[in-house]
Amino acid sequence: MSVPRRPHVLLVVMFLLVIGCSAGAVQTSDPEAPGGAAGPGSGTGQTLSVEPSRTPAEIPDLGPETRARIPATARQALVVTGKGPDSNRSAVVLHSLDDPALGWRPEAGPWPAHNGMEGWTDRHLADDLRSPVGVFGLTDAGGRLPDPGALLPYDEEARFAVSGEGFLGEPLEGSFDYVVAINYNRTPGTSPLDRERPLGEERGGGIWVHVDHGGPTQGCVSLTEDRMRELLLLLDPAKSPVIVMGDAASLAR
Repeated sequence: MSVPRRPHVLLVVMFLLVIGCSAGAVQTSDPEAPGGAAGPGSGTGQTLSVEPSRTPAEIPDLGPETRARIPATARQALVVTGKGPDSNRSAVVLHSLDDPALGWRPEAGPWPAHNGMEGWTDRHLADDLRSPVGVFGLTDAGGRLPDPGALLPYDEEARFAVSGEGFLGEPLEGSFDYVVAINYNRTPGTSPLDRERPLGEERGGGIWVHVDHGGPTQGCVSLTEDRMRELLLLLDPAKSPVIVMGDAASLAR
């Protein structure tokens, strides 16, 4: 006596085999995913992506010693890089730190600039014609011309007028139309014209960023007038701006 076949049973078995094969294919779709052959939650066959970690950007060409001198509170840094220790030519870039996770970014520049006639020094003295190397605060501004909209406290004063000739015979008139005081041997929170010298008169003072007169300075940093106006509109006391200044080799330490 023959047993009748049951085709519906065979269909169920084949269906289960197909499902099992399909499930196995999904499980091996991404053999390198973490957490197993295809990783956790891989039943849908989707590949998990991992966002690479990002190291916050540093200000270029500054060495560890120089970076360590920048206060943790500073979120703007005006970097003045001299071409050499005895050069009176330099380049200026303003950097900002808006998001610590992303790091520093250039905000303005590079701009050409002049510095001290004889270059740079780690120990500035009065009348040495060199600009001081270091990191200094930028808290006060002023000039002979009206305030162009500076965010720093601005002292408009006729005493910023200057006359005479520079080292190359160029006229100095207008050099102090706009200035930003560099907090080297001065009291922050006062007019750039303030004469107090906390380190003593022999260590010099009156080191500013001011309008370029077409030649080297006695120790200041100078930018063209349009760049000085731009700088005054960008420097923000809420960001505790500093100036990082020196020849390239010194800044790379």
